[in-house]
Amino acid sequence: MTFEEGRSDSGRRAPEPGGAAPVKFWCDLAWIHGEVKSKVLIETAAGRISAVTCGVRNPPQEAVHLAGFTMPGLANVHSHAFHRALRGRTQVGQGTFWTWREQMYAAAAHLDPDSYRDLATAVFAEMALAGVTAVGEFHYLHHSPKGGLYQDPNAMGHALAEAAAAAGIRLTLLDTCYLAGGFDTELTDVQRRFSDGDAGRWADRVEGLRKAYAGSETVRIGAAVHSVRAVPVDQLPPVVAFAAEHELPLHVHLSEQRAENDACLARHHKTPTELLHAHGALGPRTTAVHATHLSQMDIDLLGSSTTAVCMCATTERDLADGIGPARAVHLAGSPINLGSDSHAVIDLLEEARAVELDERLRSERRGHWRAAELLHAATAAGHAALGRPEAGTLAPNAPADFTTIALDTVRLAGVQPAHTAESVVFAATAADVRHVVVNGRFTVRDHRHELVEDVPGRLAAAIGAIFK
Repeated sequence: MTFEEGRSDSGRRAPEPGGAAPVKFWCDLAWIHGEVKSKVLIETAAGRISAVTCGVRNPPQEAVHLAGFTMPGLANVHSHAFHRALRGRTQVGQGTFWTWREQMYAAAAHLDPDSYRDLATAVFAEMALAGVTAVGEFHYLHHSPKGGLYQDPNAMGHALAEAAAAAGIRLTLLDTCYLAGGFDTELTDVQRRFSDGDAGRWADRVEGLRKAYAGSETVRIGAAVHSVRAVPVDQLPPVVAFAAEHELPLHVHLSEQRAENDACLARHHKTPTELLHAHGALGPRTTAVHATHLSQMDIDLLGSSTTAVCMCATTERDLADGIGPARAVHLAGSPINLGSDSHAVIDLLEEARAVELDERLRSERRGHWRAAELLHAATAAGHAALGRPEAGTLAPNAPADFTTIALDTVRLAGVQPAHTAESVVFAATAADVRHVVVNGRFTVRDHRHELVEDVPGRLAAAIGAIFK
């Protein structure tokens, strides 16, 4: 994938993909409209799929062979790129979410636009190697470590956009409003860099980002409420209104911890879900992240409003958050999607199967989710939550973004075509990702990143610079 620099009158923007010449890909097996099809020819032009034909036994000579199982690119709906630096460090000793958070804040304090660009480039490249073609970055490291403004108040956001472009994946930058340290609690020193002061100034800054990336194919801007504890109730309406006015995705951390629910009930006599509902924050453009500790009323409100729910199972179990009622909220009407959040691991296939396996542990019963439903959560539902409803399918006019899983590894050898989807969901890992195509061009080919050399080395250098 080649990139060309682009600028607008409103300021800087990340590089855009260059025009993609027509390419034909021939897949051994492919996921077409929820079914495994064999010998599939995918034709692409200008970064989009132009035609899909199944049962092509004699592909054109120029077609690129994708050996394995090809599916739409994976969507990582919830990411905090800088949390990747904590992997292993937070596994020492005991604690809770709240003790983990102190270590997270310490890492955040060391990042500036240059170091964040370096780290995020390596993290997004790791995602690409894991089959991710689009990421939602829940971004609240807005200002300098001491809380002052950079000359460009969106310098940290631009750094993330540049990192995604360098790594060859699409980005939805979920710019996050974060104004308080808790209910009626001032920000701590380390939290000051997260805050714009009030929702109006947050909206003014995000408007600059929105204009800078207007028309971008690779970067979209979304909005986020960090949580009901971090955005005072009188500041919720301006955030909701800004997102609605510009038809932006709106994401929010919801009921990840029982302590948040207890504090919200004590302060507002409502659960966090009820509080968001009361201020118009729920709806089809909203994604509630975690949604771990919900009442039946919460489940009904989320489902009836078709608010999506992002499950981040590897983080939820790593932080001992609990097991969210994913199946119940889905049956109530909420689409389910997936995120790797703190990047305890980056493996969307692990996230997908964990939704089912965690439910088995809680219920002592198997078979809550079909493999097809979990693949939908990892692809189409995730892209929709990131403001890309046209993505996540192998069909004409969709973006030419897809991932090929090798079926000849020790985990998948002997898989029968009839059981391909089940085998991939319940046995494959990120290590089985062979190819990743974004915009009709390889980002990953034969397990090797085409744009970022030595991804492990880049990760080690960027993380080492934080903790030196």
